[in-house]
Amino acid sequence: MTFSLVARCAETGMFGVAISSSSPAVAARCSYARAGVGAVASQNVTDPSLGPMALDLMQSGLTAAEAIDTVRERGKFIEYRQVLAVDSTGTTAIHSGPNSLGIWTQAQGPDVASGGNLLANDGVPQAIVDGYLASPGHIGDRLIAAMRAGLAAGGEAGPVHSAGLMIVDKVSWPVADLRCDWTEECPIENIATAWDVYKPQLDAYVQRALDPSAAPSYGVPGDD
Repeated sequence: MTFSLVARCAETGMFGVAISSSSPAVAARCSYARAGVGAVASQNVTDPSLGPMALDLMQSGLTAAEAIDTVRERGKFIEYRQVLAVDSTGTTAIHSGPNSLGIWTQAQGPDVASGGNLLANDGVPQAIVDGYLASPGHIGDRLIAAMRAGLAAGGEAGPVHSAGLMIVDKVSWPVADLRCDWTEECPIENIATAWDVYKPQLDAYVQRALDPSAAPSYGVPGDD
């Protein structure tokens, strides 16, 4: 009931997660990223504790593969879980438990990993990886392109209703965290529209957090 990718931009060091599901509010339960550390998606009969666990392990110095191995050892009911990770070197690792739902599979490439369950076919994660690797530009643009590629390859077995895109870069909070928690339309296209609006303002929002006195004008009364 979910397909996703975790990715690193080798040029900027940014990390990102993009995800979509037939379930509501998938990004709130399944997307995790930490600047300078990596990104994780924890899905399929979701245990939200596994995302922070994997990030903590990578922050302590473990590779993505070592972190996923430890998650397998420590996680409860791990046979039901699907966990994807990318670390600060762009190395990726995936755990897909044998009790993952429906058609489930996974794919990996340089700086990117994708996995899904209850899929329309077993080619969806590879299409997502290929879509990311073939796309130029900002990591946000590449994440959107990858999710569109997954949807075009068949996506989930049924209609998707929620989606999310998270990006981290240098600061302790996500520089973008866009979500569509429920729609009868296409949540991936809703996120793409939000990203088109948010992308030109991303740097300004970070600057306002770091030093409002040096930030761009708000363009409202009283803004000197």
